[in-house]
Amino acid sequence: MLKNRLILACLAISLVFSILLAGCGQQKPPQTAASAGSAAPPADKIKFNIGYLPAVGHVLYFVAKEKGFYEQEGLDVELFQFTNSGEGLNAIKAGKLDAGSFGTAAPQVFIAKGTPFVDIGGMQSEGHAVVTKPENVGQYSTIQGFVGKKVATVRLATGDAVWRSAMSKAGIDWKTQVTIQELDSPAAVLEAVKKGAADAGLIWVPFSEMAEQQGLKVVTWSSQYMDGHVCCRIVALEDKIQTNKEAYIRFSRASIRAYDFYLNHQDETLDILSKYVKLDKEMLKKATYSGHIHSIPDPDKKRFVAFWEAMKAAGYIQSDIDITKHVNSEIYKTALDQLKQREPQNPTYQQLDKDFSVNNL
Repeated sequence: MLKNRLILACLAISLVFSILLAGCGQQKPPQTAASAGSAAPPADKIKFNIGYLPAVGHVLYFVAKEKGFYEQEGLDVELFQFTNSGEGLNAIKAGKLDAGSFGTAAPQVFIAKGTPFVDIGGMQSEGHAVVTKPENVGQYSTIQGFVGKKVATVRLATGDAVWRSAMSKAGIDWKTQVTIQELDSPAAVLEAVKKGAADAGLIWVPFSEMAEQQGLKVVTWSSQYMDGHVCCRIVALEDKIQTNKEAYIRFSRASIRAYDFYLNHQDETLDILSKYVKLDKEMLKKATYSGHIHSIPDPDKKRFVAFWEAMKAAGYIQSDIDITKHVNSEIYKTALDQLKQREPQNPTYQQLDKDFSVNNL
């Protein structure tokens, strides 16, 4: 009898525990953006230095850093700010940075001169503008309006290269028919235009919004000169990629996750962005989500190559280098495939996968 009672008691206790466990199992914690996209963090942390400009187009760096995506993907990231593309690219060339995005024209100029930079991903597309005083806007309704004018630009800026390419296509010799002033920053360009030292200026967001706030007007956007053109390619030295490929795959995973967040959490993205780009929130929102600029992590090999050919045709660069050898789409695709395995139903990853075939193959 005692044995039977013990058996019944054990069965009762087991039943109670089963009910309790079942109840707990029905209460799953809500899935956050971070937990949804992250697997178990790698056991190690790889040191990784990234260069950036304090610009809206570099938003994916800021989101990945502030949301902990770099850390979750096994990277110990430090961000370094630069004033212009030339400074940042020289830091990558010197081995001080592991990666950075400093335009498209600038790294291609370095490549043309023999620097082994490789495009491994995207950070910004389009987003450059021509500005002038309100009373002069009508003069630039066509590209021919720049003939005989003084135009301020930032040395090696992508928008500058796109504009020069457009002039060459229109039969304008920008070397002799336009006076080009190469300055160190978009802020300097704005000052030159406001003071009348330049008739027009070439800048990028959010300086385009700042220009209008300061009384200038946007004449046109770079997309009208070259639709869908790439800007701010993430570049790294070829030997660093070969010796530390895993770090770059982790970096790309974090960038892709940041892109997903940037698309789906606009308010928090703007909060993060405001820490790095000191601008009024409404102006930041207009600059970031206006449709004039796109922050997409795809390396976009086809447009990178097309940009190179346009720069050669315009006389911006002179080189017989095979530019296709300076694009590595494999790192990005590997990272995207890994994230798709984690979240096969994620619509952002699904769309990026479709876009990859169009942009890179």
